[in-house]
Amino acid sequence: MSAHAAPAKRVTLAALAAKKDAGEPIVMVTAYDHPGAQIVEAAGVDVVLVGDSAAMTVLGYDSTVPVTIDEMLMLTKAVRRGLTRPLLVGDLPFGSYEASDELAIATAQRFVKEAGCDLVKIERGGTTVDRARALVQAGIPVVGHVGLTPQTATALGGYRAQGRTADAALAVIDDAVALQEAGCSMLVVEAIPSEVTEVLVSRLDIPVIGIGAGADADGQVLVFHDLLGLYDGGAAKFVKRYAELRVAAVAGVEAYATEVREGVYPAPEHGYAMAAGESDRLQELLSAGDSIHRA
Repeated sequence: MSAHAAPAKRVTLAALAAKKDAGEPIVMVTAYDHPGAQIVEAAGVDVVLVGDSAAMTVLGYDSTVPVTIDEMLMLTKAVRRGLTRPLLVGDLPFGSYEASDELAIATAQRFVKEAGCDLVKIERGGTTVDRARALVQAGIPVVGHVGLTPQTATALGGYRAQGRTADAALAVIDDAVALQEAGCSMLVVEAIPSEVTEVLVSRLDIPVIGIGAGADADGQVLVFHDLLGLYDGGAAKFVKRYAELRVAAVAGVEAYATEVREGVYPAPEHGYAMAAGESDRLQELLSAGDSIHRA
């Protein structure tokens, strides 16, 4: 972009709806810190999700379940400071919204007021539909999430595809329709057959963002650390590596460690020198018994 070019417009929900209507794919990616936010901003993505996947990719938990509201808020605030153009979605962590409408609203308000989220994301259908409706009525835009829902993966039989039978697919579709009717502005569908995604896209007016849900979705989302090869854990079948940054990072740190141990780094060009004549004067002061502690 030239020095005189107009800044890119901020993404809006209306703009995403227009993309869906025009068949123009929507790009969503996760981010969890300020540098990551700056990277995805520079890459020109449309939507940034501070996912509770941060529990595993950033915080070292074994699943998404243990991550707390305060941990998610800290990460989301950092991402907000690195974004200008994309919409920001905050993932409400497990246990922070399920019990009641009041709890859901109180949690979501923190993500909007303290972290600057444009939308919040909640998982599943069922009673979550009631939570979504309450949030929308409270003036908070909501992203729904159906299919594989990591917060309740144990109840779903583990991290595996959902909706693979006609009955199971109908349940996913029913949940998705109910979330739209509750007022959700967008829907994430995870690890479902492409045939089910095709049905959802044709029946829903809101954008459908897929992750492991085939090419028929209105947009796609991937985890930052997965697509860049930064996460050392196992990757799902649907993940495509677009870079291997962990390999490059390990190699870089190894090269640094080798140079330190061999006395190669730091070289003279990596240091600072005193002003001309000051080194000699310092030696004179030291020889005279002067010190920084003198009266």
